[in-house]
Amino acid sequence: MIAINRKHHICVKLIFPLLLIGFPPVLLAQRNDSTRAKTSVFGGAVTIQSKGISTVPNLTLGKPAAVFDMKVGRKLTFEPQFRFALEGKPWAMVFWWRYYASISNKLRMIISTNYSLAFKSIPDTTSGTSQEIIRTTRYLAGALAPNFQVNKYIGIGAYLFYTRGIEKYITRNTYMVSFRPSISNIPITKKIVARVGPEIYYLKMDDNDGVYLNATLLISKKNFPLSITALINTPTQSDIPSEYDFLWNVGMIYTFNKQYREVN
Repeated sequence: MIAINRKHHICVKLIFPLLLIGFPPVLLAQRNDSTRAKTSVFGGAVTIQSKGISTVPNLTLGKPAAVFDMKVGRKLTFEPQFRFALEGKPWAMVFWWRYYASISNKLRMIISTNYSLAFKSIPDTTSGTSQEIIRTTRYLAGALAPNFQVNKYIGIGAYLFYTRGIEKYITRNTYMVSFRPSISNIPITKKIVARVGPEIYYLKMDDNDGVYLNATLLISKKNFPLSITALINTPTQSDIPSEYDFLWNVGMIYTFNKQYREVN
């Protein structure tokens, strides 16, 4: 039996009205942007993972999961993400707002903020019988992600991230500083290419901290919606409590993108 704290159950019920409220400001912001052609994007992706992984250790699911991503907007976008264990239990919901700024032809900056909900199953015996409760915790976050594209193959990026835990019994302050080079458009065959993204990042969670190595591999076919991804993550030195010292994941992604133009 699964029970959800009533306060947070009401909060989850309010998510979808908030989504409806969230879309008009995005479209309005795009409408006021007269410096570019008024072409907006509605897209998304569905990822099936062998093991749900998060760069923040205590938010890792650790078992097969499905992740649903959506994106709407132009330079300012609304990008909600919904994560579930394949057995159907919620893992996390993240509601991103992102602004894509072009500083030059090669240098770009993504400015992001989000409100997120994380779910964790915990045992409960307060009613006299053993049952499972899905506990909800809330977070507010902000991030900066500059990226310099050297050429069509090599990019150099960084990621600065801060999140504030709202509940008093969880980690209250999380900081992350990451260095993210990337190699894209690696030819495997005439139509199949790969992308490799090594990463080293420093993570501080309240009084604990650590340095981690992360690497992603993406294999895709041109003009084909399915792609394959793999990821590994391991600490080099860390005192952050975690159930997992070494994490790996493989997954399949289905992606769709649609463009639409405003008609006066």
